[in-house]
Amino acid sequence: MSFLDLLGALLTAVAVLGYVNYRVVRLPDTIGITAMGLLVSLLLVLAGNAIPGATAWARELAGRFDFPELVLHGLLSVLLFAGSLHLNIAELARMKLPVLVLSTVGVVLSMLLVGYGAWWVLRAIGLDVPLKYCLLFGALISPTDPIAVLGVLKTVGVPRTLEVEIAGESLFNDGTGVVAFLVMLGIATGSQEPTAASIALLLVEEIAGAVLLGLVLGYGAFLMLRGVDSYAVEIIITLALATAGYSLAEHLHVSAPITVVVVGLVIGNHGAKHAMSETTRQHLFSFWDLIDEVLNLVLFGMVGLQLLAFAGQQVSYLAAILLVPVVLAARFLSVGLPAVVLGRWLRNRSPHGVKVLTWAGLRGGISVAMALSLPAFEGRDTLVLGTYAVVLFSLLVQAPTLGWYLRRLGVRAPAPAAAAASVQTRA
Repeated sequence: MSFLDLLGALLTAVAVLGYVNYRVVRLPDTIGITAMGLLVSLLLVLAGNAIPGATAWARELAGRFDFPELVLHGLLSVLLFAGSLHLNIAELARMKLPVLVLSTVGVVLSMLLVGYGAWWVLRAIGLDVPLKYCLLFGALISPTDPIAVLGVLKTVGVPRTLEVEIAGESLFNDGTGVVAFLVMLGIATGSQEPTAASIALLLVEEIAGAVLLGLVLGYGAFLMLRGVDSYAVEIIITLALATAGYSLAEHLHVSAPITVVVVGLVIGNHGAKHAMSETTRQHLFSFWDLIDEVLNLVLFGMVGLQLLAFAGQQVSYLAAILLVPVVLAARFLSVGLPAVVLGRWLRNRSPHGVKVLTWAGLRGGISVAMALSLPAFEGRDTLVLGTYAVVLFSLLVQAPTLGWYLRRLGVRAPAPAAAAASVQTRA
């Protein structure tokens, strides 16, 4: 089967899932497609018992896609750029302290809480998964997924200050998450013995280097955009920024996700205001909105279909289910403890801010991609399935009920006029 055949099969499957969801199920698009993908996966597993070879064929088809490569070195660059393009940098600057704390201290604290919690829960049900691998699971599942978070925030009425905090955290915590994942992977595989100094240096290289590179690339692109008045050329420039900038950051060993986010902030704010005509702004932002929607549908459709990899395997589904409350509890504590320490800076916007941040801390395809990239070890399949369980709970339970939960807490979104006034003017 050629690459074009595979791409056609994937897009056809996602299109059919999207159509059925829109006509019958009527969930939000990305959530509904994931749910339909999960349903198809389960039906294929059941069909395998009645139709010889059905499950094996489906698993082989799903296995032809290198999901970690596609997400971490393909879709992620474009989706992060599209998400950061719409974030108001002035509002983000006002929320810099909570965003910084949650995307660094919060991620590390969550990693430790999830790791030790998972180790204790798995031992309690008779599964002896070494602590170092449980901490590795904590590292890959702790960062919230910006793609999932930004997709849901578009459909629910979150107060603007909380929306900026949630979106900012999800866009920037990938840098810390990557560092934590690499450190724990080195410990788990025995390939390195990290010290406090080496971890600090890695943080500086990954995060500070990424911010600097993003600013340089963003300003260089700004100068190019200011010198042309062709929306087709300017769209190509931004597309090159998202993809080539991500690739360059990886070659320079700095955080590629943070690099792309910084570039997107520069272009979406300074570039849109000072280097684009009104016509270019409309075409460029419409283009990136369309790309964002289409790739989100593809990504979350694949999350559901990738469950085929577990068809017929002997794994502990009980363990995977029990890991969901462990991750939720760790999220609550990793958000709540900094709120207690930093008091008014993290609590002065909403009396229910910690609860909202906990329930809005969604996980998505990035965690699945990192989990599937794990090397072989005892208990790997259990932790990978646990990752799927957390992601599916995020997308099928947390995301659809977030609006209801906000109303239940009495957290009111701004009125439409107030919301429109808070959106950045790009004139």
